[in-house]
Amino acid sequence: MDRISLKDQLTKYRTPYEEESNFIADFISLTEDPLAYKRERLAGHFTASTWIVNAERTHTLLTLHRKLGRWLQLGGHADGEENLIEVALKEAREESGLSKLKLVESTIFDLDKHIIPERPHVPEHFHYDVRFLIEADINEPLQMSDESISLAWIAFDSVVDMIGYNPSILRMLEKTSKSEILL
Repeated sequence: MDRISLKDQLTKYRTPYEEESNFIADFISLTEDPLAYKRERLAGHFTASTWIVNAERTHTLLTLHRKLGRWLQLGGHADGEENLIEVALKEAREESGLSKLKLVESTIFDLDKHIIPERPHVPEHFHYDVRFLIEADINEPLQMSDESISLAWIAFDSVVDMIGYNPSILRMLEKTSKSEILL
């Protein structure tokens, strides 16, 4: 997926979730900025992440993020790479140690624009996160990276108890549950 393909997918992307729908124009606009895929764009930049589920769609793999102190899906910065599918898969492998990741579809699964708090030498800024649905084997051994405090497969019915209220995570969970009903 290059910049043109991303813009095309974003232009066609539809969602019933109002908050997510409100992000689409911002994402499309960002594709026009040559720095959109680099951290150096201090107002905000693209990131890519994965909503990793087991084949039975009963569990999701989440990480307790070291810097943010929150349970999140696996992903990270594009760092100049325009192929956000490759970024998402690379980050998922690095953060989980999983090698058998299956991209369910090469289309966007979810979008989220969220604020990242200020840190030393990094001002507060936005992440424009493009997310992809990935299947993985729940029995494959996990290998946690330095970016995580913890890494765990969490049963869908335990996600809210584990992470609390996170509309972005809950939206992906709901999308996964709905997609299973349609299959």
